[in-house]
Amino acid sequence: MNLVSVNVGIPREITWNGKTVTTGICKTPVHGPVALRRHNLEGDQQADLSVHGGPAKAVYVYPSQHYDYWRAELGDTALPWGSFGENFTVEGADEERVLIGDEFRVGSARVVVTEPRMPCSKLVMRFKRADMVKRFLKSQRTGFYFGVVEEGEVQAGDRLERVVEHPSGLRVADVTRLYTSERKNRTLLKKAISVAALPESWRGYFKHQLETLVE
Repeated sequence: MNLVSVNVGIPREITWNGKTVTTGICKTPVHGPVALRRHNLEGDQQADLSVHGGPAKAVYVYPSQHYDYWRAELGDTALPWGSFGENFTVEGADEERVLIGDEFRVGSARVVVTEPRMPCSKLVMRFKRADMVKRFLKSQRTGFYFGVVEEGEVQAGDRLERVVEHPSGLRVADVTRLYTSERKNRTLLKKAISVAALPESWRGYFKHQLETLVE
């Protein structure tokens, strides 16, 4: 697994359909070492800290192989690395192969997989497509977040080495499917609830989901 690109950006205004929002979704690649801190990368900022950044969402990761899919889907839209607001564009890791709670060494930092990325209206504004959130979820190509276990420096070209494979076997894609297409999967719901590495907000949501199912 390799770190193809490190992308950062500061919040800026985007206007579409007469609406203006401030968002940190616009990222551009940077070269050379970048400090990775507990809450984000040096030079990177988030506009809405209630849903981005922080201990469980310090780094947004997106697989480079998904770009071919989106180039076919979005036609002439230019898609340089960082187009989906990701901090790390990675090769060799995706939602089906990465587990919640997996730990990786990258550069001199150590990170842990916490949760999938859930799309919001900022994707609509970024791509100027009203159906972008729906498309993103349907594709199941969500990417995922890293929390920071050990601070350090990272740069494009670094290798991502999985140093801990979480024993639960709960894939990032499983969490997304529980939110979308497998909302009544009792076995998977119980599994997700039991994984302490999954943020409490998700476990509470799935616990409520399980409780509402009729026996």
